[in-house]
Amino acid sequence: NSEVVFLSSRRKEEPQKESIEAKSFYDSQREGNGQRPFYRAYREEVSALTHWCQDNHLTLNVAKTKELIVDFRRCRGVHTPITINGAAVERVSSFRFLGVHLAEDLTWSVHINKTVKKAQQRLFFLRRLKRFGMSPRILRTFYRCAIESILTGCITTWYGNSTAYNRKALQRVVRCSERIIGGELPSLQDIYRKRCLRKAGRIIKDSSHPSHKLFRLLPSGRRFCSIRSRTSRLRDSFFHQAIRLLNTS
Repeated sequence: NSEVVFLSSRRKEEPQKESIEAKSFYDSQREGNGQRPFYRAYREEVSALTHWCQDNHLTLNVAKTKELIVDFRRCRGVHTPITINGAAVERVSSFRFLGVHLAEDLTWSVHINKTVKKAQQRLFFLRRLKRFGMSPRILRTFYRCAIESILTGCITTWYGNSTAYNRKALQRVVRCSERIIGGELPSLQDIYRKRCLRKAGRIIKDSSHPSHKLFRLLPSGRRFCSIRSRTSRLRDSFFHQAIRLLNTS
């Protein structure tokens, strides 16, 4: 295993140079000075981004910039903090990106705990509506808009790799809502299954999608080719789960 660094910034000019730098990010060999080539390329990319912003009259907010390192090696090295304009970038163990909390160990406990806490706060308003004598139809509509939307946000990304403990915590919120509304609500497992199939169907129909080639039919034309995986983290990810659901549905 080796450490991986992801960068969201890409320079549109010099496409050939960009591809060379991206390749060096995954190089695990050490140079003579003991610094990994991909880590050096990572620092060069940050420095290039800083100079590009300066040349285009833009300023990077270092206070809002975070560094997240994913490292599964047994012997973890010491990482010198990244600096931008002389200020050190804060290193964090988790980071919220597009509503999803990413953790350095690539687990979803942080995201699910925050999701459950936020959904439980909305249960207060559901109980108040119940006391005001609102009909079950209105209560169900409020649940779907204010609570279910929180529980199922980006569910195809994280639910497959969630633990049994996390899933029980999520389903506990659903059961509590059922008692308040007085009717049955769809389980998160069913919602996850439907959304995986729907998303996979859209990818299959769109030949220009970057992941379209992952859904390859077998010679029989009835089942999709399974993707090989060596870890449970990859085996429980969206594409593997979607292919299994397509083959069993």
